Amino acid sequence: MATSVGEGLDRVLEQAITRPVPKSAGAQMRYLVKQLKGTKAAAQLLGISRRTVERYVKDQIRSPRPELAGRMDAEVRRRWQPQVRAKARKAASSTNGIIVDVRARLGYSAPVGTTDEARMRHLTVALPPRFAARLFDAQEQGASDAQLRKIAAEGLKEVYFQNRGTRAGSLEEVHMLDVQNIEFGL
Repeated sequence: MATSVGEGLDRVLEQAITRPVPKSAGAQMRYLVKQLKGTKAAAQLLGISRRTVERYVKDQIRSPRPELAGRMDAEVRRRWQPQVRAKARKAASSTNGIIVDVRARLGYSAPVGTTDEARMRHLTVALPPRFAARLFDAQEQGASDAQLRKIAAEGLKEVYFQNRGTRAGSLEEVHMLDVQNIEFGL
């Protein structure tokens, strides 16, 4: 369960992976050293010594401490099969769109006299490709989770609240607060 939009977007791209991610510490470290073009860069990324990296590469150390194992796994997953991830991103951004499943307190800004008080909702909505493109582009440019949430809320406004422009035309802005869970699908 992801509570941040960034985590959810990373997980949806992991669904496109076709080969298993390396599991052993040695295989993960060898992959990172190859991707980062050297043991020095891998050591700096993981916050360990260069000699420790070399020991993992040679399988002299086989079981890392839990926090290092988590960092290694996360870095390998983030870099694994970049071309497959790019292809999935392109498909979602150009033709397929993206599905968002969110459980959060949603409210909106609207003219006086409407019930705009935020309430807990669980929605599963297919967002058009332009919102998928905006989400992935913003994430790539280092947008904060609040900015990503705002883009997702704009998509929910258009698709769910305004039903693609057929109702609630005076709705100004949707607010996504207290996100309990947010997941994406391709």
